[in-house]
Amino acid sequence: MTNMQTKQWRDSILADVNLLVLLHDSEPKADLLKSLQQFSFPHHLGLQFVDKTQHQCLDFMAEALAELKQPVTQNQLDELAADFAAIYLNHAIQASPCESVWLDEEGLMRQQPMFQVRDWYKQYGLQVENWRLRPDDHLVCQLQFISYLLSQDDATENLRQIAQFLDEHLLLWIKDFASRVSQRAATAYYAGLALLTASYLEQLRDVLEALLDMPRSVPEPKPEQAHNVNIQSCEANL
Repeated sequence: MTNMQTKQWRDSILADVNLLVLLHDSEPKADLLKSLQQFSFPHHLGLQFVDKTQHQCLDFMAEALAELKQPVTQNQLDELAADFAAIYLNHAIQASPCESVWLDEEGLMRQQPMFQVRDWYKQYGLQVENWRLRPDDHLVCQLQFISYLLSQDDATENLRQIAQFLDEHLLLWIKDFASRVSQRAATAYYAGLALLTASYLEQLRDVLEALLDMPRSVPEPKPEQAHNVNIQSCEANL
C-alpha cells in the first residue's frame, strides 16, 4: 500500500477500534442501539473479514441487534444492563475482561500481566485513570491503547507495536474470554460482541502480518486453570 492508502486504512481501523471501546465500556443506551441498527453494524466495519467463521460472527452480531425492537424497550435495556454488569462489573458469569484472570495460575486479578501491560503504557507516557476500578489489563484499556497507537503519525512503527502488543497480550486470552461470554451471557448482544471482538483482533493481526511481513510470535503455554474452556467457533454458538 502507498502511504496514503496506509493512512486511510489506519484511520478506518481506528474508527472500528474506537467503536469496540464504546461498546465494551458501558451498557448500551437506546440511541446507540438505534444507530448500530441503522448503520447495519457490524457489516460496514473498516476491517474486511475473510473466512467463514468470521462472517458467522458478523451475522451473529447483526442478528442480535435485529432481534431488539425498534425502538428498544425498557425491559430490553434492563436486560442488557444486567448482562453488562454480570460480565464487566460483578463477574457473575466468571468471564473476566481482565487479562490477569486468564493468564495467572490462580486466576487472580491485578497480577503480572497487568504490570506487563502497564509497562507498555509507560513507554508512551500513558496510564489508566484508576487501576483499582479498571485495571491496566482490562479489555477496554487495551483497546484504548491500540486506538492511541493507531492515532499517531509514525504509522509503520506503531503498526509493528500493535502487532507485538497483540501477540504478547490480547491474543493470549481474548478467544477464551469470547468463548466463555458466548456460552454464559444472558443476551445475544453481548455474546455476539465478545465473539466479534475476538474475530476482529485475530483478523487485524493477520492483516498486520501481511502488511508488515511480521509473523506472529509463538506464545508461551498458558498455565492450567480450572476455569479454562475450549474455544468454539461462532457457528457453534448460532
